[in-house]
Parts: sequence; C-alpha cells; structure tokens
Amino acid sequence: MTLDLYFARRFLRAFGMVLGAFLGFLLLLEMVEQIRRFDTSDLGLPEAFQLALLAAPETLYRILPLITLLATLVLCLGLARSSELVIARGAGRSALVSLKGPVVAGLLIGAVGVAAVNPIVAATSLQYELTAARYAGAESSVLSVTREGLWLRQGGSEVQTVIRAGRASRDGTRLFDVTFLDFDAASAPVRRIEAEEATLEPGAWVLRNANEWPLAAVTNPERAKVSHESLRLPSDLTVDRIRDSFGTPAAVPIWDLPAFISQLETAGFSARQHRVWFQMELALPLFLVAMMLIGAGFTMRHARFGQTGQMVALALILGFGLYFLRNFAQVLGESGQIPAVLAAWSPPLAGILASLGLLLHLEDG
Repeated sequence: MTLDLYFARRFLRAFGMVLGAFLGFLLLLEMVEQIRRFDTSDLGLPEAFQLALLAAPETLYRILPLITLLATLVLCLGLARSSELVIARGAGRSALVSLKGPVVAGLLIGAVGVAAVNPIVAATSLQYELTAARYAGAESSVLSVTREGLWLRQGGSEVQTVIRAGRASRDGTRLFDVTFLDFDAASAPVRRIEAEEATLEPGAWVLRNANEWPLAAVTNPERAKVSHESLRLPSDLTVDRIRDSFGTPAAVPIWDLPAFISQLETAGFSARQHRVWFQMELALPLFLVAMMLIGAGFTMRHARFGQTGQMVALALILGFGLYFLRNFAQVLGESGQIPAVLAAWSPPLAGILASLGLLLHLEDG
C-alpha cells in the first residue's frame, strides 16, 4: 500500500509539472493570438491576459489525454533511471501491480475532470465568447444558422410553434424579420405572425410591429389580418437553451447535459451530437488510463537496455494515434455512422486491451 501511494504521488507530481508547463505555454500563445486578433489600441496586455486565461482551460481540457501520456513517460523514465522499478520487481511486484497506484490516480484525475473541470471549462468558454464579443463590438454582429435563416421550435403536445428569423443576435434572444407559425395537434396551421423584431423575455416573446393572420376556419386570412405595435407570445424557451443550442455540446456543463438532450428532443431538434459528447465525457477516465498504459508499456524498462529514445517515440506515436482514433470515432458517431456508445467507449477499451497485452508480453511474459 505504501509503495502504491508513493508511485501515485510520483505520477501526480509529474502530471502537475507537465500541466503547468502546458499552461504557461498556452497562456503565451493565447496572449499573442488575442493581440493579433483585436486592435491593439482597444486591447492592452491586461485585457489580452484576461482573454488568454478564459481561453486556456478549454484547450487544456481537450489535450488532457496527451498531458496524461507525457506525465506517464516522465514518471516511468524517472523510475527507470533511479532503478526503483528494478527494486520493485526484486520485491516480487510485477509491472502491472506497480502501475496500480498511478492508474487509480489517473482514474481520479479523469473523474474530477468530468465532474468539476468540465463545468468550469463550459463557464470560462462562455465568458470568453462574451468578453471577446464586447471587444469586437457584439452589438453589430448577427448569427445566421442556415441560408434560409434561423429556425426554432417551441410548444407542447397541443400547439407547436415554428419560428423562422432572417437573422438573430449572437445569443439568439433577439430575432429580426421573424415569422411565427402555430400548428395544432393534427399538424394543421392555425395562425401566422410576422414581426420586425422579437425579443425573448422570461416566459414570452415580445414582438414589435407584428401582423397576425388567423388560418383556422377563415376563408380570407388577409381580410382578418390584425396589426400590433407590440404583441406578447407565451414561450417555454429560455436564454440558456437557445444559447447552448447554437454552440457546441462542450458549452453545456456535463451535469446539465442529460436534461438539455431531453429538451432538445422534445422540441424536435436532433441531439445526436450532444449524446456522443456526453458518452465521450463519461469515457474520459478510461481513456486517460489507456494513455497511461500505452506510455508505461514502452518505458517501464531499465535504462541500461538502451533504445530509450525509440521507445519514447513509439509511445508518443501510438498515443497520438489513439487520440486521433478517438476523434475519428466521435465524428462517425456524430454523423450517425456508428452508435454513440460505440464511438465513445471503443477507443479507450481498445487502447487498454492493446496496452495490457503489450505489458504482459514485454514485462511479465
């Protein structure tokens, strides 16, 4: 038990060193990128550093498996040079048993990353977008979802409302050149409303300069048209739901993702991309373990055997290969080629099984 804790502490120390090095490097790169992106007269070094601090967590979270791989290489190379692995083997501990402590530490890092770091990254990414939009002049910018405009759907089982807008504000809460079409339970149109602008407030859309045409049981809807300077329409949409629907699934905290997926499907949107992302996040701890075992499989050998550089290069190549295989499986899952569970869990399981076979062959076989 004491030896397991010692190896786990060594791994956590190596992980912290690699993480700190990447954080410093990313902050410098992000500061340069922010200064290049914005006018230097409006953005000084403090503002660039603020934007870099908000953007860096998302990048670090994405490359967390690669950081884990590098930390494992640092750990195993250090243990090999100090002959501590030789002493552990002499005490009757195999390579797999010696990895028990670091593997548990890796699982804990993955669990903390999914449970705590994921919501933090979602919050900092949103704050970065808002801050960057303020420096860029967000009031004049609009969001176009498709060539035909932006489409939304709201309502329940009795009445469904389809909303189409020519353009929208960045967060989708202000729509321009907007049309509301109400459908009954039989999918028959019952009302049409056109307005110059619609603003989402808690519980309702507030329309400005709106024209309303009743379509049910009316022979001449144009004659029955009613004009409104201001019109309030009840809505179950919220600012968070609209904002998150325009962003990537990473913009939704992991704890809110199941409910958000249910809301998307109830509203008629496809939630496949969000389902794949949810499964990928759940599988992250196992993927970190796979990266650890790949790194350990090539470097848990005594330094006197030589070819250390080649082994490190092979570990990096296979680790990067598994990382890109995971991204490829994610693309296949989001496009519907393979199920979401298969896309998320097959790469880490394949990496663990392959690396275990390598360890058994090189160390205990």
